[in-house]
Amino acid sequence: MKVVVDMNVCKDHGQCMFSAPEVFQISGSGRLVYVADPDEALRDAVEEAADVCPLQAITVED
Repeated sequence: MKVVVDMNVCKDHGQCMFSAPEVFQISGSGRLVYVADPDEALRDAVEEAADVCPLQAITVED
């Protein structure tokens, strides 16, 4: 699984962190940081994070 966040679209709302905190975090500077290749066991949480993103900036690829 590969996670892609379009950082030109992302506005750092952080909703994804609630679904998959192991993958998505807000850095000390207030920007979203994420794990691009998380463990497959986190797929459901990552897909939920993509679904709840208010700007649909997250894509999950196989």
